[in-house]
Amino acid sequence: MSAYQDYRFPIKRARGIRMLVLDVDGVLTRGDIIMRHDGREIKAFNVRDGHGIKMLQRAGIEVAIITGRSSQVVAARARDLGIDHCIQGCLNKSEGLDRLLELTGLAAEDCAFMGDDIIDLPPMRRCRLALAPSDAHLPVRRSADWVSGFRGGEGAVRQAAEALILANGAWQRVIEGRYGVAPEACGWEV
Repeated sequence: MSAYQDYRFPIKRARGIRMLVLDVDGVLTRGDIIMRHDGREIKAFNVRDGHGIKMLQRAGIEVAIITGRSSQVVAARARDLGIDHCIQGCLNKSEGLDRLLELTGLAAEDCAFMGDDIIDLPPMRRCRLALAPSDAHLPVRRSADWVSGFRGGEGAVRQAAEALILANGAWQRVIEGRYGVAPEACGWEV
């Protein structure tokens, strides 16, 4: 069984999702924070997760970030990926979601949220779809509508992106038409 088939993605509930909101540490990264001797931090991002974000954007699904920490590295990665909404230093992520919804004019029902720790639970519970990496904290996995077959920073975002693209009928236009890859080739049952 492939990692894609470990836990069925709720395709019907995902139809009409207009924005994927992501935490950073433990979702877009493995959760490691490497500090240099001068106090600056280093983060490692997965290139396949980044490509998944770009494909989501081509499918017409926005991507946003809400993170508890503040980092120039995160701001640079968001710019690199064309993520317009990056809320950092947000210790109350439900309030961060309110700000994001106000900025975008979307409703929580239009959003999916992927988080990995208990600070992510309030906005996850408010959004239509709660997603988590396979190594998320246990209460987060239990609260999620879907748990990826991949760990944070190791393909969880890519897998979620593919599922959202498939659920929203954009696979042919965004993936198969461009790369010649059917959903089944990526482990998705259609």
